[in-house]
Amino acid sequence: MPRPSLDTVMLSVACLLSTRATCSKRQVGCVLTDSRGRILSTGYNGVPAGFPHCTDTPCGGACQPAGSDTCEAVHAEMNAVADCHDVTRVHTCYVSVLPCNNCAKTLLNTNMEELVYLNDHEHSAQVLDFLKRGGISVRKCAI
Repeated sequence: MPRPSLDTVMLSVACLLSTRATCSKRQVGCVLTDSRGRILSTGYNGVPAGFPHCTDTPCGGACQPAGSDTCEAVHAEMNAVADCHDVTRVHTCYVSVLPCNNCAKTLLNTNMEELVYLNDHEHSAQVLDFLKRGGISVRKCAI
């Protein structure tokens, strides 16, 4: 049996992490790796620690359109960056859904060189342009 590619493995991990998400609007998982493909940090989206999970008690943004400031979830990418011990070692971000613009800004403040994602969203064109202007190599892959 052939060995799966690093992209396939890491996107599979991101998808598995997304099952831990407690946001009722969208489930996202994120894996940050170094230049050798070793996992530095992971994250999934959900409310800040101590808040009731939106899957149990929907927050004010649960029924609002994407991008609403009333959503209380901390995004998967933000959680992964916050939990990363050394963001200067981040080389690749694997994410189940293309980051939003705010998460893209956060990721651009790491040493990330590459972003690999699985699914688009309603604002993908804007975010893809922003990441490319930031010098990030972006690839959409399937698993």
